[in-house]
Amino acid sequence: MRLENGSEPDLSDVSDNERGKAMKIQILGTGCPKCKTLMANAEAAVKAAGIEAMVEKVDQIADIMKMGVMITPALAVDGVVKSAGKVLSPEEIKKFLV
Repeated sequence: MRLENGSEPDLSDVSDNERGKAMKIQILGTGCPKCKTLMANAEAAVKAAGIEAMVEKVDQIADIMKMGVMITPALAVDGVVKSAGKVLSPEEIKKFLV
């Protein structure tokens, strides 16, 4: 995209979601009931926020540890761990998405 003067716009302060890229939300956990609840809450938060996002489950211990998580369930947004060791509500998750 170019501006009228031919220059490129400064998008350094624009999130990937605002640029049209889908946000990536990861639920890190081995499948315990708390992990499943966090997954459902993340999906509800995405729906409530009205955004485009991919919600995926990361259940391999090696992959979870690579992200620096030692306690599950954990939530990561675009590769950045936002919470570990607790089940966030949809409202709490939504704060990370908008």
